[in-house]
Parts: sequence; C-alpha cells; structure tokens
Amino acid sequence: MKFLVIGGAGYIGSHMVKQLLGACHELVVADNFSTGHRGALMGGKLVELDIADEQSLDALFAEHHFDAVFHFASFIQVGESVTEPAKYYQNNVCATLTLVKAMVRARVKNFIFSSSAAVYGDPVYVPVDEKHPKAAINPYGRSKWMVEQVLEDFDRAYGLKSVCLRYFNAAGADPEGQLGERHEPETHLLPLILQAASGRRTSITVYGRDYDTPDGTCIRDYVHVVDLVAAHALAVDYLRDGGASTAFNLGNGQGFSVQQVIDTARYVTGKNICVSEAPRRAGDPPRLVADSRRANTLLGWQPRFSSLEQIVAHAWIWEQKYPWN
Repeated sequence: MKFLVIGGAGYIGSHMVKQLLGACHELVVADNFSTGHRGALMGGKLVELDIADEQSLDALFAEHHFDAVFHFASFIQVGESVTEPAKYYQNNVCATLTLVKAMVRARVKNFIFSSSAAVYGDPVYVPVDEKHPKAAINPYGRSKWMVEQVLEDFDRAYGLKSVCLRYFNAAGADPEGQLGERHEPETHLLPLILQAASGRRTSITVYGRDYDTPDGTCIRDYVHVVDLVAAHALAVDYLRDGGASTAFNLGNGQGFSVQQVIDTARYVTGKNICVSEAPRRAGDPPRLVADSRRANTLLGWQPRFSSLEQIVAHAWIWEQKYPWN
C-alpha cells in the first residue's frame, strides 16, 4: 500500500517509517523539521512541508493516491502548552483541520491519529478504559480531544474513517539502535534518567515521594515505541476491513513507579544515577495506567516488549550513541 506519514522525522514517526518500509509499503514522508531530525529518516520520499499550508497539501494529494495517512506532527510538551496555548491550538488543532479538509477534497478515506491519554485528565478510576470521562487539564490534552471530536464529525459528514490512538507513556527505542528519542528540550522521564546515567546531566529530579503508592512515587504505564507503531499498522488493517471510526488506548496495562524506573536504569546501565528531590508538581496523579483490552480484542494488538528492563535496555543503546549526527 501507499501511505503518507506526517511527522515522519520525529520520535514515533521515524519508527513508524521504519516499520512500514520493512513491510514493503510505499511511503511519502512529510515533515517541516520544526522538531524532527533529518538523520532519523529511514527512507521513503521526503516532502518538506507544513500541514498548515493548504496549497502544498492539495498539490501533494494531487500527485499521490494514499491508502491512509498517519499523523504524528503534534507539539507534545504539556508545560509549554500551558504557557503558550496559542501555539498548541494553532498546530495541533488548526493545522490538523487543514490536513483532514485536504484529505476530504482528495477523497483519502483512512486517517490514523496520534492522540494521548492526556484527553482523560486526572483519572477517576484506574486502569483507564476508553469510556473514562474526557476531562483534559491542559491545552495539550484539550487539543487532542478537540481533534478527536473533529474526526467524529468528519466521519458523519464526509465519510473520513479514523482511528485515534491514545498513547500512555511512549518509551524505549528501536531494538537495532538505529532510532530513538531526542526531543529538545527533553521532558520524558526515561531519557532524562539515561542522560543522567551517561553524564549528559548531573542528576534526575523526583517530584514528590508522598503519593499513595507502594514507594511513594508516581506510577505510569510505559509502552514501547515499537509496540506503538505496530498498533498503527494494525489500525490501518482494521479500517480497510470495514472497522468503524473509534479510539483505542495503548499501554502495557501495568504501571511502574518513578523509583522503579530509576532502579531498573541503574541495573541496566551499571551506573550510579544521582537523584535530587523536589515537591510534587501540580496535576500529577498518583497512578495512570491503561486498560488496553479493546486494542487487544479489536486490533489483535499485543505488546512484544512489555518488560521495563527491555524498554530501558533499548533506550540505553540509543543514549550511548550520543552525540548524534
């Protein structure tokens, strides 16, 4: 099949490109390189564009017929979304609206959207299933939920079929060491811990040790990036087989505490990772764990790399490649 991968030079998008190329699909990769890296491109035809550019999108869809579009080109930093909400609504919502309008004009019928567990806000119950109330507590989460609602309306009005994949904590790296996580600035826990292990930072900060959890630190659900992209490929099959537009949670279904991640990283790396202590951050729930049974049942999705040690080990292979080209 022929696919368009938006944001294919980013962390998850680049892993998606590698997976699709490995399955012998034809790809066009679109990226504006605001956060992506040219060195992360594994192949496919590169088109440098911004999805807010309507004319460029129309030209692209006129040149190629795509079986599906994968959208990975959102801004993702929660803290920044609070201080710069206009940036997040402009890119994550308005630009995505421009993209799906272009898809409708070009009669492209299948859309796979990277959503987030942030649409749920503070969990009312754990594990969190797809029926959980949607009560995002920051502009990032609200931007994702807005797009999901747009897609529901586009299905009813125009027949655009979509799957929204609500990631919990994406983590890890390509097991072959070709790709990995490199956000700037980095805000995700595991790469920050591994940067402390490699000496790129002096310590890792633990925000609060007084949560109602076994060791007092927050518990999160970490899902390997390779397992995430596998779910995207299955989502295309689901839509092409006549599946209805819907949303799926993607997580391991088990939680690991901040302290467990640090301890596992110390074991995997053999390094003495220094830790500094800080008070709780506002809005950090004690537990956030996915119920991914719908994805297991309807997509046939099962994580391959479900152990925390595997996730950390693959990310550590990538961290040791620093400095990257």
